[in-house]
Amino acid sequence: MAALGWLTPRRHSASARSVLAGEASAEAARKTALAEAPHVTEPDLDLDTDFDVLLEEGEEAEFPVAGDDLAAAFFDLDNTVMQGAAIFHFGRGLYKREFFRRRELARFAWQQAWFRLAGVEDPEHMQDARDSALSIVKGHKVSELMAIGEEIYDEYMAERIWPGTRALAQAHLDAGQKVWLVTAAPVETATIIARRLGLTGALGTVAESVDGIYTGRLVGEPLHGPAKAEAVRALASAEGLDLERCAAYSDSHNDIPMLSLVGHPYAINPDTKLRKHARTNDWRLRDYRTGRKAVKVGVPAAAGVGAIAGGAAAAIALHRRRR
Repeated sequence: MAALGWLTPRRHSASARSVLAGEASAEAARKTALAEAPHVTEPDLDLDTDFDVLLEEGEEAEFPVAGDDLAAAFFDLDNTVMQGAAIFHFGRGLYKREFFRRRELARFAWQQAWFRLAGVEDPEHMQDARDSALSIVKGHKVSELMAIGEEIYDEYMAERIWPGTRALAQAHLDAGQKVWLVTAAPVETATIIARRLGLTGALGTVAESVDGIYTGRLVGEPLHGPAKAEAVRALASAEGLDLERCAAYSDSHNDIPMLSLVGHPYAINPDTKLRKHARTNDWRLRDYRTGRKAVKVGVPAAAGVGAIAGGAAAAIALHRRRR
């Protein structure tokens, strides 16, 4: 059967920069996956996770279909695979290594606290965080940031992986399908996380580099909203996938363009808008957050101002430890 990915119509508007960002991300993801294929390592997580979660709420036992090489799975990262936002954890790690000053860390802490309180991605906040990150890495070697990213994953990210979502990804891998992260985080950071989880690879925001040095500019725009859909579309075309047989997973209504591309969309830990959209369109839902009502989005009770104060306290504590 011929691949059908390129035939899928664009149901949401995509700018020329979104298309450029998506195509650049797909190209980078395939190049990295091919380069690392002979060196795939075992995932860091315990794979004895109870996969019975896949059969909750009337899930069809035959999905994912084993041996279907025209199918793949696409997972959003922030609040879908991992609690919180990867770019904020990355910022904390860079501060620890004195890439920037305390004032900038306080800004990252505030952004992370806001993200946890809201439980959703706000384009302005995410753009602000990405602009900060680009200015910080400008002039640094790509190889340097990759090496540091490995350390930061162990320090801040590994313990924040949702076991339930990890089980969903493993089910696709066990069925012989490729599994890709799709995130607005830098493609280098996303690639590290994908490798450490034993996934195929990652689609992420591509920062321009010349001779292995970051220029401080992006290729296209951040991989967010319609750009994610363009990246998945481009990768599916290059990989010969049938998007109607693929699955996509996300927590955010911003990813409705990506979820709408595939035949098996899942709302994971969904925000209010995505939950409503998923129910209206009969999409499957999963919520792995504990101690909270399914209709609520945010952090557990007693958070509020405490979460913001906690973020500021963490920044101050880190500063003091370095003095």
